[in-house]
Amino acid sequence: MIRHILLVKFKPASNEADFEEIREEFESMVERVEGVVSVEWGENNSPEGKNQGYTHVVFMTFKDEGARDTYLFHPEHEALKEVFVPHLEDIIVVDYALSSLN
Repeated sequence: MIRHILLVKFKPASNEADFEEIREEFESMVERVEGVVSVEWGENNSPEGKNQGYTHVVFMTFKDEGARDTYLFHPEHEALKEVFVPHLEDIIVVDYALSSLN
């Protein structure tokens, strides 16, 4: 499995209605793109103050690297970006493979 983590900094003009629409788009990828196993959406609530303006996290799990690679160029991902990117001020993306503990 592949984990795909997005740390998101939204533009100041973006609001809760925008966030809700974007969250729904991300969460629907499980049904819309084969190989997307799960999607989690969260808002930073750390008391440490070290988020550097990144307020939201998207945590996706893909079946394997092939599923992740397919998603990156999938028409449904392109449709999601049409909703997401206009609100984006900055983003950090990190992917990693889950290693087996066996």
